[in-house]
Amino acid sequence: MNAAAIGWLLAQTLWVGGLWLLYFLVLPALAALGLAPLLIEEIGSALAALLIGLTACCAVLQLLVLVRVERLASLWRDIRGQLLVTVLLMAGGYFVVRQWCPDAQRWLSFSYLALAFCGLLLVLQPVPMRRT
Repeated sequence: MNAAAIGWLLAQTLWVGGLWLLYFLVLPALAALGLAPLLIEEIGSALAALLIGLTACCAVLQLLVLVRVERLASLWRDIRGQLLVTVLLMAGGYFVVRQWCPDAQRWLSFSYLALAFCGLLLVLQPVPMRRT
């Protein structure tokens, strides 16, 4: 494997794994421990914002790897590029809604889950590798 493929996999593991881990493991575990629901909601909100920021950074790194290996046209012709652009738009939308309308919890939850499922679809795609 070359450095681009390793960077792709590392970035993907960080953001996709982080999103799934928080929503499906950490928050239910905190609820099972008996913490107050308001405290769990506050922890989830703070960690979700941090993870979506990490998601945006890792998606930019993956976009750079994809463009370097597959050229610029891969952003709209390749499913990986389309998914990464969608992830960046959803992450930006999450922060805009969180800033301007923080009471829209359903939209924030939808954005979070849409990011997680885009990540899952991206995991199923092949890693971009330089052809020799």
